Amino acid sequence: MPDLHITANPDADALLSSDPLALLIGMLLDQQIPMETAFAGPLKLRDRLGSLDAAAIAGESEERLTEVFRTPPAVHRFPGSMASRTQALCAAIAEEWGGDASAIWTRDAPDGPEVLRRLKALPGFGEQKAKIFLALLGKQYGVDPAGWRDAAGAYGEEGSYRSVADIVDPDSLTKVRETKRAAKAAAKKA
Repeated sequence: MPDLHITANPDADALLSSDPLALLIGMLLDQQIPMETAFAGPLKLRDRLGSLDAAAIAGESEERLTEVFRTPPAVHRFPGSMASRTQALCAAIAEEWGGDASAIWTRDAPDGPEVLRRLKALPGFGEQKAKIFLALLGKQYGVDPAGWRDAAGAYGEEGSYRSVADIVDPDSLTKVRETKRAAKAAAKKA
């Protein structure tokens, strides 16, 4: 089992390490909030819902799921839209992958480009998010399909500090934040 250290919360990191659905949901939530908050979201969901099950989340009423997201401390700063996106992701996993999130990267022994294609087909996963998640799988989750580094692009580079895929401790988190700040500053100048 992988031993992720993304949130600075041992319980949240243990859930991410042991539950592929939690990891996918954390990645989905990773927008417009700190990474640690996003990846701690699946633990809040599991604790509030009683379990983390794709079919159950997909079948939950939109109102209830939004309330679960909104309850302090909130799962996300945009509880309505992120509850809806999480529900859509879980519905796709339940319907297309039999409720098994890890099937996305294990079923029929896919290579890296195929895993990337499967990730990009998920609701809420565009090109960049899919590449970051593929890099996270390859660098930290023990998933090693042929060609994953090339498919993940720059996020797959060894020794880079571009994304959550590179966070293994507080020092690497600081380096990722510095890289992101520098990229934003460069984009503003351009």
